Amino acid sequence: MDEVDQIVAAWGRERPDIDASPMEVFSRIARLGKHLNLMRKEAFTEHGLETWEFDVLSALRRSGPPYELAPGQLVAATMVTSGTMTNRVDRLVNRGLVLREPSLDDRRGVRVILTDSGLTRVDAAIDRLLALERNLLERLPQEQREQLTTALRQLTLGFTEPNESSEQ
Repeated sequence: MDEVDQIVAAWGRERPDIDASPMEVFSRIARLGKHLNLMRKEAFTEHGLETWEFDVLSALRRSGPPYELAPGQLVAATMVTSGTMTNRVDRLVNRGLVLREPSLDDRRGVRVILTDSGLTRVDAAIDRLLALERNLLERLPQEQREQLTTALRQLTLGFTEPNESSEQ
């Protein structure tokens, strides 16, 4: 028995009139989420990044060479407001992780470009994060990993728009 089993059993004892079985799934997901957030923070901190910095840098990295996006594209990729993104880009520029350059297509627009330093850091951070995540998943046989992937995809489909991406 784990903590969640104990919680569900306690609810069953105290409130036999309710079905607490959804907690068997979602309380475990919530607890796992807390542990995953700590793992992410560890992986990013090792490479001198905050989680929000990784989010922006990874959006640029995933865009492919020349690793540049318009601020609006970064807003969509990271699901923050344009004001928040402006602040984040300013801070990343000050750290030398991105450049802000005029748009080649629109004289009023700008583009945010990943620097070599930003590329090095985001690549090192994703390598570390994936190593930690692989280590955690090794507890499950491959077939169970695939089943879990399918089940979680089914649960999250209702929350995700087709082109929405805020992870890694």
